[in-house]
Amino acid sequence: MNKKHFTALLLAGLLLLAGCGQGGGQTGDLLSRIKERGELVVAMEGTWAPWTYHDGNDELVGYDVEVARAVAEKLGVAVRFEEGDFDGLLAGLEAGRYDVMVNGVNVDEERSQKYDFTEPYAYDHIAVIVRRGDDSIRSLEDLAGKRTANTITSTYAKLAERYGAEVTGVDDLNQTFELLFSGRIDATLNAEVSYYDYMKAHPDADIEIAVLAPDADKVAIPVPKGETALVNAINGALAELREDGTLRELALKYFDTDISDP
Repeated sequence: MNKKHFTALLLAGLLLLAGCGQGGGQTGDLLSRIKERGELVVAMEGTWAPWTYHDGNDELVGYDVEVARAVAEKLGVAVRFEEGDFDGLLAGLEAGRYDVMVNGVNVDEERSQKYDFTEPYAYDHIAVIVRRGDDSIRSLEDLAGKRTANTITSTYAKLAERYGAEVTGVDDLNQTFELLFSGRIDATLNAEVSYYDYMKAHPDADIEIAVLAPDADKVAIPVPKGETALVNAINGALAELREDGTLRELALKYFDTDISDP
């Protein structure tokens, strides 16, 4: 190979590397790509009321849907929602298929190693939900040896396992309650506000909260690791939405309480 051919190959390789640095899967410039395409791709379940669900007209609605739309508007772009099961959405975010995930995601240490998080935009308490009249669980320690159900990568499943429960993996909250009603599980852990929303729609449901975690969990937006510019931009948008009262208004609309206030 002569020097001319070697130089041409070297130049081509450098150009290829530069192109890869601008494409999907590379960190540091996701905000620029979002601005360029004019669209924020948001992952969410679409099955977890009142955070993200479909109404009677099959329209995607919920607290997180409106928060995501408001954030995208502050960023000056449109929004596109991609729905799927919780565990798959987190994996897709890590693989670069989505820009962000807005789905009541609690911040924990394990997730923080895989994703960057925005500042919290909501706070919730974890509730242990049982069949009405079941007094065998009155503390988190009582979960030892019990059967529970949740999406496997949720903080609810991790907490149940930490206290010795046997966790069955499910796709959504409705499936969880079906297992609870049928007696195939002893309890499930979920957001307190989601329990009250379910009871509002199903006032005769034979379930109750047995234990309520004393400390509120932080709910934030996970972003692919290393995308600091995007995190900062979303934090700025959330700060404006908090200051102008939008987060409070949306919280009261969907939860009847201000979950945006710690």
